[in-house]
Amino acid sequence: MKALCVESPNNLVIEERPMPVIQLPNEVLIKVKAAGICGSDVHIYHGTSSVATYPRVIGHEIVGEIIEKGNAVKGFRIGDRVIMDPVISCGICYQCRIGRRNVCGKLKVRSVHVDGGYQEYIVVPEESIYHIPENLSWEEAVMIEPFTIAEQVCSRAELTKDDVVFIMGAGPVGLSILKRVKLAGSTCYISDIVDIRLDFARQYGADLAINAKNVDVKEEIMRLTDGNGATVVIDAVCSTKSFEQTLTYVCSAGRVISLGFNKEPSAISQLSITAREIDVRGSRLHNNKFPVVIEYFRSGTLQVKDMITHRFHFLQIHEALKVIENPEIENGKVVLSFD
Repeated sequence: MKALCVESPNNLVIEERPMPVIQLPNEVLIKVKAAGICGSDVHIYHGTSSVATYPRVIGHEIVGEIIEKGNAVKGFRIGDRVIMDPVISCGICYQCRIGRRNVCGKLKVRSVHVDGGYQEYIVVPEESIYHIPENLSWEEAVMIEPFTIAEQVCSRAELTKDDVVFIMGAGPVGLSILKRVKLAGSTCYISDIVDIRLDFARQYGADLAINAKNVDVKEEIMRLTDGNGATVVIDAVCSTKSFEQTLTYVCSAGRVISLGFNKEPSAISQLSITAREIDVRGSRLHNNKFPVVIEYFRSGTLQVKDMITHRFHFLQIHEALKVIENPEIENGKVVLSFD
């Protein structure tokens, strides 16, 4: 079979590998049907991920069909359409015992620490897959995993309909969060410096899309909130500067949610947090969010077709990456087909 492997930064190769084999009775063999390209995949490709190891088969937004299963697998049958959970946790550490498996002390993530799903076939345990609703196409189902990230962010923010949310960054992650925030009925403002992304944000229901190149963002947020600030600020830009700026946009008793993995320190004073009792919270991966997100998709509560803008065969991975990295191309989610 063929697999897409990042041998080293900026060196992604198409490899011939032996077909994976079920080794444990709780495992299933999946024929991959489609996969999304995430920003983290691009970071691993370029060597800018602070957590990935090499060489690595990337890809964690993976859907496919079960073609073989171990004799202990009870909840799935051959032919079932499934999506893969990239989170691997130990189940016994402190974090797992308190229900925070996404920050397990021995956490591994498929496509980051162990090989992911940009390969024609993959073996995973039964506990790492979920059924895909029959009313979804393969490419729509790919979008379930990104929305588990958005669901986790909103959970960490303890989001309510009365919140005023400001999202910094209108890339695929920021836009997914925007759709989830609007699902909750909250007011949501979003900023970026790319007009195409801001156009997407308006289509997806943003109450205001702000071009940070043309507007004093702090002044605008304060104007919109009568000088109070946003109750929730979500940093989906993930730079040292953007993290610093979150504290200038959030109101007293507000919540700041960080998604970034930048190792460089940001200059933030204790006073800016303590004096106003700001909650600064990280949000990583997801914590058992697949069931609720799958229900959003099954019921039609979340519509995602408009977020998918480009489709490539997986062997065209280099062409797909060029589309993602070209700021002049209007692109949202890019999906790879394995058929």
